[in-house]
Amino acid sequence: MVVVWIWEFTSIWNDFLFAVTVTNNPSSQPLTVTLVNLAGRQVVEWNIQMAGALITALPTLLLYIFLGKYFVKGMLAGPIKE
Repeated sequence: MVVVWIWEFTSIWNDFLFAVTVTNNPSSQPLTVTLVNLAGRQVVEWNIQMAGALITALPTLLLYIFLGKYFVKGMLAGPIKE
């Protein structure tokens, strides 16, 4: 069950297309849309892009770190016999 929660959280967190089409107000947009909006038209400030990418990936990364043993156990539950 934990594996399903992890996969679902990651899927929802990375859902970019739905967030772009539904939200018009910049204050209610998720981090993935805001990360794309950080890039300028002429110049991209890579340090700001990288910091934004790290902040955006942090919740998913923490989820995998704290629930990693359940994730691996669930992924290997089918092919490995005990």
